[in-house]
Amino acid sequence: MQLQNLISSNTPSTMLQQAAPEPPSLKGNPTELRKAFDQFVGEAFYGQLLGAMRKTVGTPAYFYGGRAEEIFQGQLDQTMAEQMTEAGANSFTGPMFELFNLQRN
Repeated sequence: MQLQNLISSNTPSTMLQQAAPEPPSLKGNPTELRKAFDQFVGEAFYGQLLGAMRKTVGTPAYFYGGRAEEIFQGQLDQTMAEQMTEAGANSFTGPMFELFNLQRN
C-alpha cells in the first residue's frame, strides 16, 4: 500500500507542481512590470534581428574561428541585444505595453 501511495504522489504533474516556484507578482508594481516587459520584448526582437542578420553573412574563407567563433558571436549578439534594449526599448515597446495593460484590466 505504501508503494502505491508513493507512486501516485510522484507523478510527473505533481512533481512539476512541487518543483516549480511561483513567479513573483508584478501586479502591484507597474514600474517593475514595465521593466520586465521592455526587457522581454526588446531582447526578443533585437535578438531575432541580430540572429537573422548573422545568417545573411557567410563564413569567410580565411580567419574563420569555427564553433568557438559561433559561440562568441552568439554571446556578443545577446550582449548587443541587451544594450539595444536599454537604449531604445521604451519608444519601441510603449504602444505594445499600453495594449498589454488594456488586456490585463
